[in-house]
Amino acid sequence: MNERIVVDPITRIEGHLRIEAETGSDGSITGAYSSGTMVRGIELILKGRDPREAWAFAQRICGVCTLVHGIASVRAVENALDYKIPPNAQLIRNLMIAAQYVHDHVMHFYHLHALDWVDVVSALKADPAATSQLAQSISSWPKSSPGYFADTQKKLKNFVESGQLGIFANGFWGNPGFKLPPEANLMAVAHYLEALAWQREVVKLHTIFGGKNPHPNFLVGGAPSPISVDSTASSGVSATAVNMTGLGQVKTVIDSMKTFVEQVYLPDTLAIASFYKDWFARGEGVGNFLTFGDFPEKGMDDPSSWLIPSGAILGRDLNTIHPVDLNDPEQIQEFVSHSWYDYSAGKDRGLHPYEGETNLDYTGPKPPYEQLDVEQSYSWLKSPRWKGNVMEVGPLARVLMLYAKGHEPTKELAGMALSKLDLPLEAMFSTMGRTAARTLESKIIVDQMSTWYDNLIANIRGGDLAVHNEDKWEPSSWPKEARGVGFMEAPRGALAHWVVIKDGKIDNYQAVVPSTWNAGPRDAQGQPGPYEAALMDRHTLYDPKQPLEIQRTIHSFDPCIACAVHVVDPDGEELMKIQVR
Repeated sequence: MNERIVVDPITRIEGHLRIEAETGSDGSITGAYSSGTMVRGIELILKGRDPREAWAFAQRICGVCTLVHGIASVRAVENALDYKIPPNAQLIRNLMIAAQYVHDHVMHFYHLHALDWVDVVSALKADPAATSQLAQSISSWPKSSPGYFADTQKKLKNFVESGQLGIFANGFWGNPGFKLPPEANLMAVAHYLEALAWQREVVKLHTIFGGKNPHPNFLVGGAPSPISVDSTASSGVSATAVNMTGLGQVKTVIDSMKTFVEQVYLPDTLAIASFYKDWFARGEGVGNFLTFGDFPEKGMDDPSSWLIPSGAILGRDLNTIHPVDLNDPEQIQEFVSHSWYDYSAGKDRGLHPYEGETNLDYTGPKPPYEQLDVEQSYSWLKSPRWKGNVMEVGPLARVLMLYAKGHEPTKELAGMALSKLDLPLEAMFSTMGRTAARTLESKIIVDQMSTWYDNLIANIRGGDLAVHNEDKWEPSSWPKEARGVGFMEAPRGALAHWVVIKDGKIDNYQAVVPSTWNAGPRDAQGQPGPYEAALMDRHTLYDPKQPLEIQRTIHSFDPCIACAVHVVDPDGEELMKIQVR
């Protein structure tokens, strides 16, 4: 008899995602269902507003990837109005997006995902001297002395003995699925704590170029802060101008990111992965991968200059890259067959985002519930499809696309990692492959940041200080009706905003986000989404009351459901508690 396991919320910090899994008598997962548990409605707020201010609202879709919706929004308006931006603005945006990538990936690994592999309490049994030897054998990171790890162990011991594990609470400590020796666990805990301090420095890049973090400022037509060649803030240009002192700080931040990725994040990933090689053989599911492309060197209208290319991979076939057209209504569609939304033309019809609807008038069964009614609607997420295919988006899709396109740094880095782990390329199609791809991508992007920074400095030294194009700022210069799509590769995957502008105001606005692609429910054909399919790919639960295996695979996608569903709780009430049944 099948048993239904409920994990709600599945995310360690960022909630709103419920996973239900059906298991057979041997504990194997035979069915899985992903449900976004809070309603989304940001598009309704944007209707009727000035498109130049849309980014400020859209950016609040999420506070984790703090800038991606702002970027997608300004690009959507710029695309609709054929609005070009100066080279400096493009470089600044690239640097800001790249900083978000590295920050987000490191924070996800250590604070949202590593504890699926690291037994924190086991670290109390570690020998600090042996931990030091382990750390120094895999990296030249300076914080690797026996005394340093002894101090970390003492801090952890105080947490445990006080009965207040705090950030380390609610783990399945002692589960036999954990395989790291105590010394590796202690090393990982130390780096967990170091990453908390490191990330505070990284976000300074956003404050220098965007004024603040989270949610830095943006501007349709370019970047919000002028550039001053004066070394002080009092350049006469603006109190918010980016001067040479600020640009020097940007260089320091980039160097800090690069050092941490190379000496801590990458070695830790390879070390942990070496103990979990069996997880390179489960958790793929779909086998289809989608990228929209990003990091243009010359502009969004010149795909040849993008670091990350656009394309679709079907059935693991890296030899055939299918072109992607986000304006084609036959390519991109969203379905609500199993979502708590209705479409005016019926629930089983797919809509392109230009014609998309955010219709909250669904009258069927909705929460509260004991178990999802998976035969009907069971999620506040929609189900996006590319030419009818379920597609995975995210770091694995991007690394595979770069590899397939012959990007030499990617091929070299992936080859190094797979060689150290003694694994074939096919191992990347997996839960651990997804986690490894996120780390490899961080190295690829942080290396490129130095090039973008050098190009920006070269432009400034050559006398080019322009960061904004005023040509189409006034609505009087706009066509009576326009539509456009702004896309990017957010840390969690392909993201796009579609906007329809009429008489200078937003007539329709639709955001299709990475977590919708990955976490969406079944469609009209019954095809499971990537989360659901991945859980049905060779998973067996050791203990249904400690669904560690479910956490590992779902967390490998880096779920952030705020992008796909939005919470409104005016009374400040607790909305959910973790439940495992």
